Amino acid sequence: MSTAAASPAARLASVRARIAAAAAQAGRATESITLIGVSKLQTAAAVAALADIGQRDFGENYLQEAIDKIEALRDRALTWHFIGQLQTNKTRPVAENFDWVHTVDRLKIATRLSEQRPFHAPPLSVCVQVKLGDEATKGGVSPAELPALLDAIAMLPRLQLRGLMALPPPESTALRQRHWFAELRRLLEEARQRHPTLDTLSMGMSNDLEAAILEGATQIRIGTALFGERLQSMA
Repeated sequence: MSTAAASPAARLASVRARIAAAAAQAGRATESITLIGVSKLQTAAAVAALADIGQRDFGENYLQEAIDKIEALRDRALTWHFIGQLQTNKTRPVAENFDWVHTVDRLKIATRLSEQRPFHAPPLSVCVQVKLGDEATKGGVSPAELPALLDAIAMLPRLQLRGLMALPPPESTALRQRHWFAELRRLLEEARQRHPTLDTLSMGMSNDLEAAILEGATQIRIGTALFGERLQSMA
């Protein structure tokens, strides 16, 4: 049965089985890995169908689309992750509506998120996006600039610095996939020398989740394998 034809329950069970198998191979507890359903260009009904069978974390790239879904599903107490590139003029609604931001790569963005986070809400969990490959279309701070950015973000009062995120270059072999994920893990281990509470490696998607888990991923971002093919438009 194709991913598109499978039911939400079958797709969720299949992804969970892949996570469990990879965790077992790595000698890790399955519970140490959070599955984030990447719901961009999916309807609120599609998110609700997965939420009804136990999926709690969802990731969104496009702000207005995300806000509409968050409002429609607010009574379900889901955890929302912003995983798209963030512009400075869009930080307020992200700070007000999301639980996590995975794509912080500039101090200006982090400062605005901290200033705009409502005081009635807990601190906003953030990951710093690291640029591992030489791809102009992807955001992220360079590894050389990472320590200074982490130090600065750690001082912001309405943010909780959690860890690192990356979108490595696509690779056709598991060995090459693991190379990039191992590099992000190494950077996190170095960062923990100054920031010992860091606990998150956000890495791995539908095509490489096994390699990511073997290298220590604590959060994986899965779209197609959970939802099937994306809609071309939300219209």
